[in-house]
Formats: sequence, C-alpha cells, structure tokens
Amino acid sequence: MNFLASDEMHGRGSGTRDEHIAALYVASQFQSLGLEPGGDNGSFIQKAALPDPLPERLQQYLSKYENSPRKETWNAIGILRGSSRPDEVLLLTAHLDHLGVAAAGSGDRIYNGADDDASGTTAVLTLAHMLASGPRPKRTVVFALFGTEEIGGFGNRAFLAHPPVPLSEIVANLEFEMIGRPDSAVAAGTLWLTGYDRSNLGPELAKHGAHIVDDPHPKEHFFQRSDNYALARQGIIAQTISSFGLHKDYHQVSDEIRTIDFTHMANAINSVVEPIRWLANSDFKPTWNPGGNPQTNPPSMSH
Repeated sequence: MNFLASDEMHGRGSGTRDEHIAALYVASQFQSLGLEPGGDNGSFIQKAALPDPLPERLQQYLSKYENSPRKETWNAIGILRGSSRPDEVLLLTAHLDHLGVAAAGSGDRIYNGADDDASGTTAVLTLAHMLASGPRPKRTVVFALFGTEEIGGFGNRAFLAHPPVPLSEIVANLEFEMIGRPDSAVAAGTLWLTGYDRSNLGPELAKHGAHIVDDPHPKEHFFQRSDNYALARQGIIAQTISSFGLHKDYHQVSDEIRTIDFTHMANAINSVVEPIRWLANSDFKPTWNPGGNPQTNPPSMSH
C-alpha cells in the first residue's frame, strides 16, 4: 500500500503511465509467487486500447484532473491452476487505478487512493500469497487487478473480451473495494457484501467464518458501482466485499495512507482467507437467488 498510494505514483490515474507502473508492480508480485501468467503473449499484463477520442462525458470528467495521455489501460492477471478441478475457477479482483492529479490548485493535488483501492489491491495480493504458499487448491484461482475502473471499467471490459479462462468456468467473483477503514454502520471487525440477498454466496462464506454481512447502504447502489457488476451482467456470481463507511475522504486528496486502519484491514483480510480457501477447495457452486440475477433482473439506479 505504501508503494501504490505514494505521492510518487501520482494517484495512479486511469489509463496513465502510473496505472501501467502499478500493473507492472502487481505483475512482478504474481511472478515472484510462481503464478501462471494470464495476460497477453505469455505475460502477466493484459493491455487494451481506450476509445479515441474518449466519450465526451469522460473528457468532461477528466478535465476534476491532470490532462495525461489516456490511450491504453492495463490489467495484471495471475493464475493459480487447480490441482484436481482446474476447469472450475474462483476469480479474485480489485482495481489498480485511481483519480491521478488535480489539474490546478494549491497544496496537495494528488489523489493517492489509499482506501480506493490500494486497500483492495493489497487484499488480492495478500490472498495470492496465502493461497500460492499453501497446498494447491482443487479449483483454479485467477487473481485480476483491473485498470480504469474510475472512468468506466475499460479494464474489466478487456478481461471479458479476452478472458484468461472461459467465462463459463468462473464459479464466483469476489471484488475487494475500500476495505482499509471500518464502517460504523456494522459491527466492529465486519465487512459487507454488495448484493448480499441476490445470491447464496455471502451467507455461505459467513457460515464458514467470513465476517461478512449485508450491505448497510442500499441507497448507494454499490452492487453496480464496481468491476463486479460487468461480470454479474454476464450471469457470473460476482459481488464486492467492502467496509466503506461513506467517509469524507472518498475521491479526495485526503485518501492517504495515514487514514488507513491497518488493524481493521488486517483482521478483515484474515477473516476471509480460510472461507476463500474453503471455496477454492469445495464442491459448492453459488447460485443466484430468485430475482437476483442482474442479467435478467437489472437493479434500479433510482434513489
């Protein structure tokens, strides 16, 4: 997290050189763990071109930020091949990018993105380390860190267009988004899962020890505000783990390492290690609850 959220990374702006550096950093971690590459041409990096020009709405959005060239985005993907059921896949994800640098102003202009989402990226890297250093799980585990989540999810689009494994083999996707600080709306040491009542995944993980409860902020529509949603729209059981308590540092230059509650974050990650290990070794295949599949029942965005 110190590296990803440092001033030297200039806020890891979507589609910028700094997002690319973040992806290369994650790729080096995957390589050091002995994972299989899941990117382009036998590498750990998946590259995709961004629309040129970007849609007008995105150009206007990028005008609350430094005008860096934004021609490509990069995902980092590593694969831990399953020992006995390699064609059943657990996908663990987070996003690499953040908002970059403010175009003008005095004082601090860097959007470090410590909680959003260096915390989630760190969780995925930690889980990769834990799973790769233990007995090989029965199911394949794919670790994917997406680019450009902040400006429209072009990284997850690239993943869906050129998946490292057939999409039909993905049993479940868990996205990690903003787990660096506790949410006072739930019990201490607790995480919440978006779309909790849409599938049986969350309750089953909780049954196996994960400190996960229902999303206490339904009016915020978090289920459809992270990379998981693009996968969920393909029918994949895809939900996001978070503990974002609507803190005032969201999308502000004040989202820095000093704001992170490392005790909470460590406990949060530890609480899901064994449940995820169980899921990677079990026969359990999560299913959508009646009316829960966004492919056939898209959620309303109205407040």
